[in-house]
Amino acid sequence: MAHLFSLQHASVSRGGRPIFADVSLSCSDGDRIGIVGPNGGGKSTLINMIASSMIDEGECVRARDARIAIMKQDNELAKHVSVVDFLYGDVKQHEWARDSHIRHLHEGLLADIALETPVEQLSGGQKRRVALVKTLCEDTNVVILDEPTNHLDVEGITFLASYLKERFAKKTRGALLVVTHDRWFLDAVCEKVWEVVPCVDLEGYTPRPGRVEEYEGGYAAYILQRAERERLAGLERAKRNNILRKELAWLRRGAPARTSKPRFRVEAAEALIENVPPPRNNVELVALASSRLGKDVIDLLNVSFSYGDHVIFDDLTLRLAPGERIGIVGGNGMGKSTLISLMCGDMQPCKGKVKCGSTVKVGVLSQETHELDELSEQTVETAVSGVAMRITAGGRDITASQLIERLGFDKKRRFTRIKDLSGGERRRVQFMRILMGEVNVLILDEPTNDLDTDVLASMEDVLDVWPGTLVVVSHDRYFLERTTDHQVAIWGKSVRDLPRGIDEYMELVSAQKSVSAASGRNEEKGKTSSAKERDNKKKLGRLERKISQLNAKKDIYVGQQLKASEEGNIDELVELSKKISHMDEEIAALEEEWLESACDE
Repeated sequence: MAHLFSLQHASVSRGGRPIFADVSLSCSDGDRIGIVGPNGGGKSTLINMIASSMIDEGECVRARDARIAIMKQDNELAKHVSVVDFLYGDVKQHEWARDSHIRHLHEGLLADIALETPVEQLSGGQKRRVALVKTLCEDTNVVILDEPTNHLDVEGITFLASYLKERFAKKTRGALLVVTHDRWFLDAVCEKVWEVVPCVDLEGYTPRPGRVEEYEGGYAAYILQRAERERLAGLERAKRNNILRKELAWLRRGAPARTSKPRFRVEAAEALIENVPPPRNNVELVALASSRLGKDVIDLLNVSFSYGDHVIFDDLTLRLAPGERIGIVGGNGMGKSTLISLMCGDMQPCKGKVKCGSTVKVGVLSQETHELDELSEQTVETAVSGVAMRITAGGRDITASQLIERLGFDKKRRFTRIKDLSGGERRRVQFMRILMGEVNVLILDEPTNDLDTDVLASMEDVLDVWPGTLVVVSHDRYFLERTTDHQVAIWGKSVRDLPRGIDEYMELVSAQKSVSAASGRNEEKGKTSSAKERDNKKKLGRLERKISQLNAKKDIYVGQQLKASEEGNIDELVELSKKISHMDEEIAALEEEWLESACDE
């Protein structure tokens, strides 16, 4: 494997605060590396060190032929240009369209985008996909993607994972670095993990600079090794280890592919989970939920809904039971947000009925956090405890302070004002406020946005003991499978149960695309056939007219031949015989061509 780049004893500081110190890493052809770590921990700084050599001490050594392309989270797309001009500039269409690699990217990521569309008219998800295609089409051998799955639906994420794995499978095709919190994506694509351990500020002491820990394998392998390292180090962090053990147990009980061919010994790590129970006691949770909710939760009965002439749902029926944990998937624009609004009563169906139990109290974690704007001057502690001081979950009391700590706010950060929080931190505050409201139906709309893997694991741990009905709408396959017991898909203006989970959904999508492609080919074939028939009819008409004209001309020659014979004009008779003979050959050829064309008809 050819060496592409390496960081050698690299250090970076910002404002006197040491972000990284003495970081040494290397990357070669064929490496597929996932970069994980807490929000604000230094992941973006690390990729800038690699891409732009932004280093205070040490160095970034690159191979002569190393060519780096980077897609950042905040990539700005050029305005006032079409998609095709943004992607390819002055390059002629026939030049880029003949590349099978580019055509494959277009089919997987840009199928619903007209290339002549102005960039400023695209949605956030469409802009993300255009930026991905732009980066992946560049002539490079090191590709760095910062949160590439943001705004992508399940189909888009699955395509991207398959594409990246295939493209960087060979040891001669360059290397891939991915910053992502999508754990399914990490497992599907990456063979190494770099964990960014952030700088630690200890009061009264010099800040301890951040570092980068290296792990072999994908996310499952990373969790196994991390648990083993902490066990060997004898760390006494019982709360964190409990969450790690639960995560580890979930991974080891899951599909074997998640932990296939780990390149390290896992016996000691597996000993951690030998007696760990399943993540949730569903029987106990359902019993608790039933006592809080009664028999009726939310029922959508024969519901139809449309925006003008655009029908979203037609005769949809969906019943939520006490303690049910259901995941909802579907492509962008298929109606997931509309379904949530119907459940909550924010929208009313055009037909059908939405029944809500008398004891139901719904809490919705929306994609936006605008409801926190009016609390901008409050601290995290005040904003959460202001809803309630304690709640009961899983048969035990949880105080607001305990919940704040479990979701990653240390003693210093919990007294930060809401207006000074990051997007991910605001999302956590929003989630905690909903839980403290003691809702018994919890709807999470894309809950994984802006959250790192450790926070997601903590959120899952909290949900494991939450007694109520849970509805999760997410493109994050890992989170869906981890927190819900079954999944449904928005399909054909209704919902379809998925007994085999997201894999079954992807099979349905693939089959639908195959049918659409076959239908398109048949339609094209039909159009081609119709055009051919028209051309053939025109050709037969031309041949018939020409044959008729030649026969008429032949009749004239035959008349002239009879007259020459009567007059005894031998020379004219010989000349006319030659002309008639030549015309017979021409007529015979035309008649044969007419017969062939008639058979094709």
